Amino acid sequence: MNRKQLYDQIKAKRSMLCVGLDVDFEKMPEHIKALAKSGEVAIKGELFKGKARSILSFNKAIIDATAPHCVAYKPNLAFYECYGLDGMRALDATVDYIRTTYPEIFLIADAKRGDIGNTAKMYAKAFFESMDFDAVTLAPYMGEDSIAPFLAYKDKWAIVLALTSNASALQFQSAQRDGKPLYQVVMEDMMKISTPDNMMFVIGATKADKLEQLRSFCPDNFFLVPGVGAQGGSAEEVIRYGANDHGGLLINSSRGILYASSSEDFASKAAEAAASTACF
Repeated sequence: MNRKQLYDQIKAKRSMLCVGLDVDFEKMPEHIKALAKSGEVAIKGELFKGKARSILSFNKAIIDATAPHCVAYKPNLAFYECYGLDGMRALDATVDYIRTTYPEIFLIADAKRGDIGNTAKMYAKAFFESMDFDAVTLAPYMGEDSIAPFLAYKDKWAIVLALTSNASALQFQSAQRDGKPLYQVVMEDMMKISTPDNMMFVIGATKADKLEQLRSFCPDNFFLVPGVGAQGGSAEEVIRYGANDHGGLLINSSRGILYASSSEDFASKAAEAAASTACF
């Protein structure tokens, strides 16, 4: 998906919301968890059982409920890899469901990969060819050769970690080089090898006070902004200080939407939470 298509969707839905599909089996409603013990179900000729069936059922209900209110979905791979083959089959089927049913949605693999060039090429092939994601999150610690292979794909995106929302983020990200914090050095160096059409940066919503400063040297790139909702970030502040003339933001909320209810109304409550987040 190119930048214009993404911005068109933002304008059409009046939303910058990205829903994080971080599926925790233990937090699912009991009737969804029970599907793991209720035998097999055939979907497009494939049999799903166990946790794969529960995860896929949960995801489809969340997606159907929230698709009118969001422009992107972001499965975090750790929440699927931890369930082994069941989890990965559910992830693959989730991607296929989004692509088939809601093709306008921007799809992010939250994988935080970051390895040497030859390995990075294989990661890029995995996410952009085998799994058909639009974007993948990347850790830039190993330098530009770990990022460059992802930039070789037309209408695909590298989303580079810059200033994150976790508690210990500034332990390294605020280290100084030539009078600049490391996150600024990372962003400026990454901007030299990319364009605003193929690179975004991860900026935590809990760092909303930094957004004006970031926009001063990075005016055009999209920011993927996690930390809204359960982590305490404010979507209103993020939009106020971080938006630009073509949207410029994907504001992520995960737990606050996925687990808005633990009962049979979980999907409708998720839709309500989505409708009140990152909309303008």
